Amino acid sequence: MKNKRTVVIGFVGTQLDSGRDSRRWEKWRPSVALTQHEEMVVDRFELLYNSRFGELTRHVARDIATVSPETKVITHDIAMRDAWDFEDVYGALFDFAKQYPFDTENEDYWVHITTGTHVVQICLFLLTEARYLPGRLLQTSPPRRQAIGESGSYTLIDLDLSRYDQIAQRFTSEQAEGVALLKSGIATRNPKFNALIDEIEKVAIKSRAPMLLMGPTGAGKSFLARRIFELKKHRHQLDGKFVELNCATVHGDGAASTLFGHIKGAFTGAAASRPGLLRSADKGLLFLDEIGELGINEQAMLLKALEEKRFLPVGSDNEVASDFQLIAGTNRDLGAEVAAGRFREDLYARINLWTYSLPRLAERPEDIEPNVDYQLTLFGMESGEKVGFNKEARTRYLDFAASREAVWAGNFRDLAASVTRLATLSNSGRIADQQVEDEIERLKKLWRHNGGGAAPAGDIDLSQLMGDEAAAGLDLFDRMQLAAVIGVCRQSKTMSDAGRKLYAVSRDAKAKPNDADRLKKYLAKFDLRWEGVQ
Repeated sequence: MKNKRTVVIGFVGTQLDSGRDSRRWEKWRPSVALTQHEEMVVDRFELLYNSRFGELTRHVARDIATVSPETKVITHDIAMRDAWDFEDVYGALFDFAKQYPFDTENEDYWVHITTGTHVVQICLFLLTEARYLPGRLLQTSPPRRQAIGESGSYTLIDLDLSRYDQIAQRFTSEQAEGVALLKSGIATRNPKFNALIDEIEKVAIKSRAPMLLMGPTGAGKSFLARRIFELKKHRHQLDGKFVELNCATVHGDGAASTLFGHIKGAFTGAAASRPGLLRSADKGLLFLDEIGELGINEQAMLLKALEEKRFLPVGSDNEVASDFQLIAGTNRDLGAEVAAGRFREDLYARINLWTYSLPRLAERPEDIEPNVDYQLTLFGMESGEKVGFNKEARTRYLDFAASREAVWAGNFRDLAASVTRLATLSNSGRIADQQVEDEIERLKKLWRHNGGGAAPAGDIDLSQLMGDEAAAGLDLFDRMQLAAVIGVCRQSKTMSDAGRKLYAVSRDAKAKPNDADRLKKYLAKFDLRWEGVQ
């Protein structure tokens, strides 16, 4: 393996490198001393300086040449107005890093962070951490007893934390804690869901961009949004509070007032000013569930607030500020809503950077058991009574919950309600067989009353089945009808069974009804097949 050349990148220290003006470091000059170590050779020193200190820089370069003739010194005048202004310093050093011809194959780069203002040192650290300066940090220290010619000591710091086992383990442990927080400690087993939560944990920690949670009613969008807030709060990334609104509950002036606030007299009934939820979420997190229900005007106002962190309360001529982070939730296909003109394309683009589709409960059968245990634990914490199943009752309930009979139209909301009923009706903290049988019948009846067990039409993702372009080309009538048909198909064991439910009235008028064939032809109109919609 060939030896690489050693290249030091450092800033001239106007105090330390001058050798005067500081009684403590009077005899030790870090940039010069660095080249005096016998055990290593600095092949090149890229010496950065501010033009006001050109003479000092030339003096340091001459002294380096005296003590280490083999070190080539190249000076760079870094244009900055104020070495204590973070934006100015970072910009200047960033420009240097972008234009510098790094040759990592043949050269090792050491970034000296002992000299320069504290702002310079911090910026050098940040640029090295981000790999704009592709090297290791170099820190030098004076000798214990300063004497002319003494070089002191130096330490190299590699910011690739994967090389430090103990540190890497601590970061891995911290990430695992974050994932557990997002899942409320529920030991979920579904690989797809676990991978989704792993990614959300990374994004929640590293990004302040809006996040879009998609999924059917009861899939846990609101629950997950609150856990994301708690994770960011735990990491000291948010100082404000969690503010939540279901946009389906507000319309017209009420929606604008609720979100953006209003001034007194802004409209009939506005007897007093109102701050609005966006201001309440300042420095915190705003969760807007069912964002597709917002009116077009409110969508435009929200986009401005997202981009500029400022907006006009209803009836006011004076803007107010709020620095909030947004998580949006929806059970609609917002892409199709944009195509239909019901949702602003620019707002959709703004909130669509980090989009996650939460699976319905029926798609996570392996997670039913840990969620049942979680709900029982919650019940115990709230009631002060520990409740559990007997063995046979637990087996019967879990078998049913994971079977095709279990519709779970309300997803985890249905499951939570079911477990709560069982726990409440338990005798001496034990859920018995008959209680489970009664609950199963109660659930079946509930789902029949909610549309024959079909999944709600708004929960069917047609884009996933047909592709975005085909789904966007459907009229609203066709979209709603097709979604309802697919919902029935998914809750039926066979095509004939689904056909009998769908054509229960008209089939009586046919001498030889062929419900399966009728359903097959209907699906074929949309290039769909029974196996695909299942």
